[in-house]
Amino acid sequence: MFFSLRNRLFIIFTCLLTIPLIILSMIIPSWFTSIIEDQTQELTIEAMDQYSLYIDSITTQAEDLGKQVLVNQTTQQWLKLEKKDANIPKEQSLLQKNQLKMMLSSMMVNNSNGMSISVVLNNGEGAWGNNPNLHNLDWFKDFTINEQRFVKSHIDPYMPAQGNSNSFILPLVDLNTVVSYGFIKVNFPSSLLETALRKITIGKNGHAYLLDQQGANVLEGKIDTPKRVLKNSLSKIKNNTKQKGLLETDYQGDKYFVFFQKLSVGDWILVSEVTKSDLFSKVIILQRNLLITSAIVFLITIFASFMLSSNIVSPLGKLAKAMKFIEHGDFLGAKRFMPTIKSSNDEVGYVIKVFDHTVDQLKHLIEIEYEANIRRKDAEYKALLLQINPHFLNNTLEIIGGLAVQGKNKEVMNVSIYLGRMMRYSLNTQNDVVRLGEEISYIRSYTDILKVRYEDALTIDIIEDPETRNLSIIKFILQPLVENAVKYSFKEKTKAEIFIETKKVNNQIIIVLEDKGIGMSEEVISDLVSEETKNERISVLASKGNSIGLKNVLGRLKLYYGERFSYQIESEKNVGTRITLCINFDRGDIHDEGHNHG
Repeated sequence: MFFSLRNRLFIIFTCLLTIPLIILSMIIPSWFTSIIEDQTQELTIEAMDQYSLYIDSITTQAEDLGKQVLVNQTTQQWLKLEKKDANIPKEQSLLQKNQLKMMLSSMMVNNSNGMSISVVLNNGEGAWGNNPNLHNLDWFKDFTINEQRFVKSHIDPYMPAQGNSNSFILPLVDLNTVVSYGFIKVNFPSSLLETALRKITIGKNGHAYLLDQQGANVLEGKIDTPKRVLKNSLSKIKNNTKQKGLLETDYQGDKYFVFFQKLSVGDWILVSEVTKSDLFSKVIILQRNLLITSAIVFLITIFASFMLSSNIVSPLGKLAKAMKFIEHGDFLGAKRFMPTIKSSNDEVGYVIKVFDHTVDQLKHLIEIEYEANIRRKDAEYKALLLQINPHFLNNTLEIIGGLAVQGKNKEVMNVSIYLGRMMRYSLNTQNDVVRLGEEISYIRSYTDILKVRYEDALTIDIIEDPETRNLSIIKFILQPLVENAVKYSFKEKTKAEIFIETKKVNNQIIIVLEDKGIGMSEEVISDLVSEETKNERISVLASKGNSIGLKNVLGRLKLYYGERFSYQIESEKNVGTRITLCINFDRGDIHDEGHNHG
């Protein structure tokens, strides 16, 4: 029968699977092509903008070096000696030339891009040697004939730098008479521009070039782009009023996408090109694979439609409905729906029975796992919290012992009072959450102990926003940070300055702790960021008392507040560290916990 279940399934499956796949095999590649083209244009222009800024920074540094050499008294003095008609003692000339070399060497050593500098007269005599063939060199012709201040890549054997270089050339003039007697040449390695240029290439076989107005390569290497494509593109670029954009050129059955940007440096043009076949090669492969997949699915559909029967489809359809209850987490709804599923097929009936049992088991296991996670989270939090108290008590007792040995009875009494207040606060284990005002009072007692010990060598400034006093926060988040700040401030300095501030900004508690200590290394900060990115709290729990500092505090805050907590660390070596803790709170957070008011 044509309208049997199998035939209906065949028609339905063909319409639902095969035909959509064939349509998608046409639509998706076209859609991807549009997206890739837009993204390629955006990313390429962005990369070219960055490269343009990079070139500006290199050439600006070269210009600055040239100008510094020009206005330097040593350069002007050497120029005056060399242009005099009267005979000058050889010793004086050599001495002035050596001074010029020392000045140039100093400037070359101090710049960060490996630039070299030379001062050359029109007759070829220069600071680093004489060049009698100066007027025959291509770069010199570009400078004198084409008036190019920035010249193409070349090798200059009369400069200290090795390898190919691009150059900035500045006329050497007497600042008194404004008459030119030569030029100042600043070389910067071509590799600086070439390395960055490679990052702009598109596709597998795309190219990027730095060209002049005549289409010649400003850097090393040959141009692999077809001459016709490059010539047509350059002609359009010169007539184009836009500083950057995209051109399309057809060549030998393929389309070339040519991105360009006009630079302010020496009228250079930055060009990046890629063929359409190269850019969309993956899309073409995707389209072919989708068509093959469509054919395979069509064959599978024919086979599957004849394998199903009526006593399978209906029960499985109802079973799918029951599974939707599970998908939305409604286990009770699934249990109520299961008795409506009937099947005379033993295999399907067995599947239904197993699924019913699985729902019971899954519901039970989820409840057990949920309780286990709650207990584990609470245990982790308690473990982190308990690391603080023994460490703090040990440090405080050492302070009291030190004062007692020195016979400072009054200070011992004061420290004991402060310690008593802190212990009363610490021993209240009924609540892990307190008001921020109580935490600040606890810190004031702690810092009073430190002031007794360090006297005038320690300065602690606490600014408390009254609006934050009644806001809830977990205990002992400031004391480890203050302890570290004091410890590392005195590590290489004789004084310590600590600043603490609390403030409320919208729905956020902001806590800032700043010191002027030795600062944190980039390695330590990157480790903290790496652990935060990987959500690693085990390093804190496994520290065994050796990490009761910043890691412990960040671990406890992240464990308790989750995504509501964020932080920022700003540190500079031998200048200091600024730690900013930010906690988002809801309106209910102010009074949702019990607090210690003792």
